[in-house]
Amino acid sequence: MNKKKRIEILKRLCENNPKPTTELVYSSPFELLISVLLSAQATDISVNKATKKLYLIANTPEQILNLGLEELKSYIKTIGLYNSKAENIMKTCKILIDKYQSQVPEDRIALESLPGVGRKTANVVLNTAFGWPTIAVDTHIFRVCNRTRFAPGKTVELVEEKLLKVVPNEYKLDCHHWFILHGRYICIARKPRCGSCFIEDLCEYKEKVYPSE
Repeated sequence: MNKKKRIEILKRLCENNPKPTTELVYSSPFELLISVLLSAQATDISVNKATKKLYLIANTPEQILNLGLEELKSYIKTIGLYNSKAENIMKTCKILIDKYQSQVPEDRIALESLPGVGRKTANVVLNTAFGWPTIAVDTHIFRVCNRTRFAPGKTVELVEEKLLKVVPNEYKLDCHHWFILHGRYICIARKPRCGSCFIEDLCEYKEKVYPSE
């Protein structure tokens, strides 16, 4: 895909959604971090249902530690992998208290050192909570970038590297959310909604799917 097409795609994404953001519900960097940790292999809807109740009771590292592991599990048991996620959250809260004055560090290395936090989670927190021009690549973004040929790559790391190279600076802050929402609602995994796609004419996917098919 050439530069002209990429710019036009970004322009259309921007026009369609000028101020995109995460669908996770949060009110602080800490809440966002916990929600992103919980969202691995889970839907944002399921995470929001659980955290709506949890954050009313505990939304700081101290409060979650005071809940205890079993009580925390009772709030998040509807989310996949909740046992391991609960353990990682408890360990993360302890580290935040001991090392970072209970604050989420605005630092990639520090974030990635937290239990359960990988590059994708760190990118989301840096981008959404702190306004960094990072581009986290999840399964939706990986699919959209490869399918459209916007930024093809065999791994999420290669797709992220390509996106950081080809996306102009003015679009980097919002790029993650544009592509994730596009993948979640239009360029879906099993049967992409090509007939409803406003970048369909720019997309280089060779097996486009239309309603009559």
